[in-house]
Amino acid sequence: MNVRKSRAFPRVTSVVLAAVLVWPLVACADDGEVQDELQVVENPTAATAPPSPETTTAPEGVVIGADDEAPIGDVTALATDSDTGVLAVAVQDPDQVLLYDLDTLEEPAQEPTTVVELPGPAEQLTVSQNTLVAAVPSASVLARISLPEGELHTTSIRGRPTGTAPFEDRLLVSLRESEAVAVVEDGRVVSTIQGGLNSADDVVVADGYPVVLDRLRSAVFAVDVEGRNIGEGLRAGQGATNMVTDSFGRVFTIDTRRGAVLAFSTDPLLLRQRYPVSGGAYALAYDERRHLLWVTLTERNEVVGFDVRGGEPTEKHRYPTIRQPNSITVEERTSRIVIGSAAGEGIQVIAP
Repeated sequence: MNVRKSRAFPRVTSVVLAAVLVWPLVACADDGEVQDELQVVENPTAATAPPSPETTTAPEGVVIGADDEAPIGDVTALATDSDTGVLAVAVQDPDQVLLYDLDTLEEPAQEPTTVVELPGPAEQLTVSQNTLVAAVPSASVLARISLPEGELHTTSIRGRPTGTAPFEDRLLVSLRESEAVAVVEDGRVVSTIQGGLNSADDVVVADGYPVVLDRLRSAVFAVDVEGRNIGEGLRAGQGATNMVTDSFGRVFTIDTRRGAVLAFSTDPLLLRQRYPVSGGAYALAYDERRHLLWVTLTERNEVVGFDVRGGEPTEKHRYPTIRQPNSITVEERTSRIVIGSAAGEGIQVIAP
């Protein structure tokens, strides 16, 4: 199904905010000291997933890799590729990417079709043109895995790569340690964009506009690739952790510390919605077919699906999950969601 992208936003409601651009990013106090308007605290720490309790309700759907027959380690990232029919699961201890057949996910005891060894744990997985890209910050490596074969090629990227996003014929890479966004073309870094970041923890492209997430400042920033400049920035709550784009040119982020979903437009960068979501909101995934935003709640071992087409998110689904649901992805063909446990309890497949 073709999805028409729109720049228009619905009429606002009580949870929709009209935000003002925060530029410049610094201001002077009465004593002349320079202050950072976007920084949450003086010595910030990045927000992380709240710990999960033991599960008390059976997880919805099918759970794979939760027993001794085909165990899965702690899941760090997930991705699906409908074209090749592959589910990719990044795990640690040992650091690997496990490739599964999407057509057989209803079999709890199934084993991966391919196991790819990595030089460290993958923090993020993305798919572009039948190639899986794994960001491995501990080794400062981008791992490229052909799908469905699983052939591995690695590229050294200085600065601890954390996330990637296709941009035209190039690849954008967020670099945590370098506090920058790298532009990769033909497997090599052709430019590095810096300025104003304390950390670069993920990057996305919404309707042609790149946005980088800074977890330390709990803020999002526009990225001008051609001008090689980090542009305007906006606070994203008190502890932003993850972000995803939708079909309407928006960027959704999670404020994990305050429990909220935030929606930003990108041209210009404006905060459009803030919707409270309690229970340890952390991982995000978007279903383009149904326009559902999926949010995992690690404090409750739950996942919630919101319809985001209207003036505010509307809850449509809520399911119990495996423990510590720190990652989630959507399979485009069927709208199934796959959830990964960061506590060694496997992966969960739900057909809404």
